[in-house]
Amino acid sequence: QVLLAESGGGLVQPGGSLKLSCTVSGRAISDFNMGWFRQAPGKERGFVAALTSTEIPVHADAVRGRFTIFRDTATNTLYLEMNGLKYEDTAIYYCAAGHSTPLTWTASYDSWGQGTQVTVSA
Repeated sequence: QVLLAESGGGLVQPGGSLKLSCTVSGRAISDFNMGWFRQAPGKERGFVAALTSTEIPVHADAVRGRFTIFRDTATNTLYLEMNGLKYEDTAIYYCAAGHSTPLTWTASYDSWGQGTQVTVSA
């Protein structure tokens, strides 16, 4: 069984930065495709970024160039570096682990964290 725990969310002004972390326990992070998804109030959970087990990154169009997904196998942690934050980035951010494709689908992931709130506000 793999457990995921997100941290690093908070309140940030437009244009600011945050770095989200997802600690993986129970299995090696390199065993999985890892993903970040987000869900804003009244909206469906949507794809943000993914990192394959072989460390190939994929970013959604809305965040490409602003967000970066990467991992640290020594600490079994997935990260999402977020720069140039916009109001529309406000959401609960979830990390996920899985083995299926496409990476942009929630159904491709078997394990999910509880989420961390990111609020972009002046």
